[in-house]
Amino acid sequence: MGLVFGLLWLFTGFLQGVHGQGVYAPPTVRIVHSGQACNVEEERYTERVYTIKEGETLELQCLVTGHPRPQIRWTKTAGGGSDRAGESSLHNETLMIETISRHQGGRYYCKAENGLGSPAIRSIRVDVYYLDDPLITVHQSVGEAKEQFYFERTVFLRCVANSNPPVHYTWRRGREVLSQGTDSGVEIYEPFFTQGETKILKLKNLRPQDYADYTCISSVRNVCGIGDKSALFSLTNRTAPPSIKLLLDDPLVVNLGETITLVCVASGGDPPPTLRWMRPDGEELPKRSVVKGGTLTVPAVTLDDGGTYSCMASNNVGNPAKKSATILVRGLRKGRFWITPDPYHNDDNIQIGREVKISCQVEATPPEELQFSWLKNGRPLRSSERMVITHTDTEVTPGTTNLDIIDLKFTDFGTYTCVASLRNGGTPEISIDVNISSTTVPPELTVPRGRSHLIAQEGDTVDLQCLVSGKPKPIILWSRVEESGAAAAAAVALMPDGSAQMESYDGVLRITNVTREMSGTYRCQTSQYNGFNVKPREALIQLVVQFPPTVEPVYTEIRQALGRAFSLTCRLLRAHPARQLRYEWKLGSRLLTVGQFSDQKDDTNYHVRALNREGYGEYTCDITNEAGAGRCTFLVTGKAYAPEFYYDTYGALWQSRPPVYGFKLQWTQMEPSAVDRILAYRLGIRQMGQSRWWEQEIAMEGNIQKGELLTYNLTELIKPESYLVRLTPITRYGEGDATERIITYSAPVNPHLREFQCGFEDETLCLFSQDKTDKFDWTRHSAATRDTKYTPNTGPSSDHNGSKQGFYMYIETSRPRLDGDKARLLSPTFNMNSKSSSSVSNNPTYCFAFFYHMYGKHIGALNVFLRQKGQTVTDTSVWSLTGNQGDRWRQAKVNIHPTAAFQMVIEGVRGAGIEGDIAIDDVTIEEGECKDPPPNNLRSLAPPSSPHIWQLCITLSLTLIGRQR
Repeated sequence: MGLVFGLLWLFTGFLQGVHGQGVYAPPTVRIVHSGQACNVEEERYTERVYTIKEGETLELQCLVTGHPRPQIRWTKTAGGGSDRAGESSLHNETLMIETISRHQGGRYYCKAENGLGSPAIRSIRVDVYYLDDPLITVHQSVGEAKEQFYFERTVFLRCVANSNPPVHYTWRRGREVLSQGTDSGVEIYEPFFTQGETKILKLKNLRPQDYADYTCISSVRNVCGIGDKSALFSLTNRTAPPSIKLLLDDPLVVNLGETITLVCVASGGDPPPTLRWMRPDGEELPKRSVVKGGTLTVPAVTLDDGGTYSCMASNNVGNPAKKSATILVRGLRKGRFWITPDPYHNDDNIQIGREVKISCQVEATPPEELQFSWLKNGRPLRSSERMVITHTDTEVTPGTTNLDIIDLKFTDFGTYTCVASLRNGGTPEISIDVNISSTTVPPELTVPRGRSHLIAQEGDTVDLQCLVSGKPKPIILWSRVEESGAAAAAAVALMPDGSAQMESYDGVLRITNVTREMSGTYRCQTSQYNGFNVKPREALIQLVVQFPPTVEPVYTEIRQALGRAFSLTCRLLRAHPARQLRYEWKLGSRLLTVGQFSDQKDDTNYHVRALNREGYGEYTCDITNEAGAGRCTFLVTGKAYAPEFYYDTYGALWQSRPPVYGFKLQWTQMEPSAVDRILAYRLGIRQMGQSRWWEQEIAMEGNIQKGELLTYNLTELIKPESYLVRLTPITRYGEGDATERIITYSAPVNPHLREFQCGFEDETLCLFSQDKTDKFDWTRHSAATRDTKYTPNTGPSSDHNGSKQGFYMYIETSRPRLDGDKARLLSPTFNMNSKSSSSVSNNPTYCFAFFYHMYGKHIGALNVFLRQKGQTVTDTSVWSLTGNQGDRWRQAKVNIHPTAAFQMVIEGVRGAGIEGDIAIDDVTIEEGECKDPPPNNLRSLAPPSSPHIWQLCITLSLTLIGRQR
């Protein structure tokens, strides 16, 4: 294949520069969707709304124009719950959401920008339709609720279903449809105090016939193909709300590691209620737990499993029944002590003859089981006149015990132990030793010399140290203080681990990988527990974190032509210390200049008066302080910017000869004057799926202007193929940035154009396409499958040949269509080839013919246009007809005289009502003038006077990857 391609590939094209300064254009954008939108209310068509069924795939396409090719970004308005994660924007032409959910509805925006003018923004609101299963709940009159429903009681059956659009309800009793007024004992209404669509069936003073099966049918009238849903409830004289009871003690006290079983049973209710267990505030049940009916089992209980558990019963009658039980897991936590010197003397020391109090505090579950005992030197201690033992109320959590030693004597020195335990066991005891001796002294806190002001650099590990003395030695609490305001008021800041306070047992706070945000004042202080109950001692340490300068730009590329002057600027954003900053400019490893920052400047500049070849390269500027350096990097290059392919070329593809094609490649040059003159372009091309590149150099004459449209004709392209094209600009500096583009095209249906025919029997519609700019689409149908129950007095009963199985195209004018809405069907593109012939008298004439069916009292109009594609697209009317033409197929013929690539546009216009369906069938294009045109032709275009002939070839489905029209 490579050899064949090599023989066929000949670059015989010519270079043509078109000086089109108007080629650069700001973006425009349109949003189109694939598939059919669901029916919606007519008044909602005043805004752009696309409706879709929940669970289906949403596909929206953003079509843009503009040069350079705009960048596209999809965003969504806030409000859809699911797009919180979806707030990340989609940079793509097509937005696709598979299995769309109701929460993904909302307004979607497509934004296109290419740096010219303002960005183009369009939006479309996506409305997701759904219908949930309805739910029937039963209630009695307020104040009349009894255990059962019996005579002379008013009962309400409420039906609720979530839906979009609003739901419509129908009630049935047995097979009988209930409606307002049909039964004096029944009322049906929608109360204003309920949210959403709620339908209530009121049964006044229950009668024997009211005990029956009731069905609530919810419907959204089959919109989006969503079927009706129903719920059934059987009302009997036994119907009653639920009631339950718990078969367990409350509270239930258990030991760690035990298995607990909670049993909830329904004691009443008809229909039988369903039971479920839950925890408060939506907290999940323990992951190890097993729920079977109303029985909840939790094996190997932990402290976290304690708390409240609720059993709820519901049968949709009355209010749900709920009962709760509390699980208490035995345990002791957080044992602490403190020593209080004589409170009657202003002295923090312990002295003979004074009073001393020792306190112990423990958190216990359950608190009423907490008990304390005291030991002195390992022997039990009992309360006496001088040794007074007291306990706080067990209802106070956590529990505390106090030992008051009155008139302290030398013999009272020793080790005192308070022991906490639970009366019923199940958990180990907690013992706290407190030593009272002549050496027991209150704490003192200091900062080592030279350690109250610390300087560190980012990334270091730093130790903040406070020396604490005293016996017993207390825990040190670390916190952070930031001074702010004129009065230097203290404001608490978070510690490095994110907490407000950290504990230290040795007086050292270690901070690893210190950052600039950790600079500030730190406070160390003695805790009030595990030591003396005296005024806390505290000290402050100032931490200063030095960091290298932060500069901008970190990296930038500058493109310059030889001989030009330019300046480079490196800006200082922040640094510590910020004094005595130095800068150093280099080109590669060569030193250019050095200097020092003044207090008034925050940037440094380097100037190049005239760039030479040695001046190309990487310039660096280092700004330094004691902590390090920040670097600005500038890459100065003479590389040309990348070319920008032009995607809106008209008639880009033509056929040289079967099966060989040519393609008109067009581009502009980005910032051509920024660097030296572009001498040539290197053109590379390869077939997709193959590895071999074919290259050719395209020489350039003169300077390229900004916005100038450059053209090169690619020839000898084999059909049907895809090619990757690469274009690289070349200057004196060398190769610039390359741009790549994929071109893809299909073979023509009828390359010799003797006759084009289409009867719409194939689903591909002979490559006819729907116009994306119209209001609605033409529909392909056969009489055998078309549903005409809504508009029986319009539209054909068979195709043009009389077959009910044959297909045709028609416009459906039922809702949501409005008067004047247009549907356009586009033929394939037929291209004219200017190279095929050079001397003829006239442009060719073709006969365009089709059959139409226009039957119904609301028929609008059927129009045909000739769309020609030159540098601009022009639509010329060639045929038109309005009004009811009877229930039969008629033929139209019209002569057309194209002078460029063209399409035929068939436009159906909706009339004043729904009986206005228009159909077409059997479209043909033939060489030569029409023979025996029917009398109902209204217009045909006269041939143009200019004497040229073009050979016509049909080119279909030109698809440019990366091109969105």
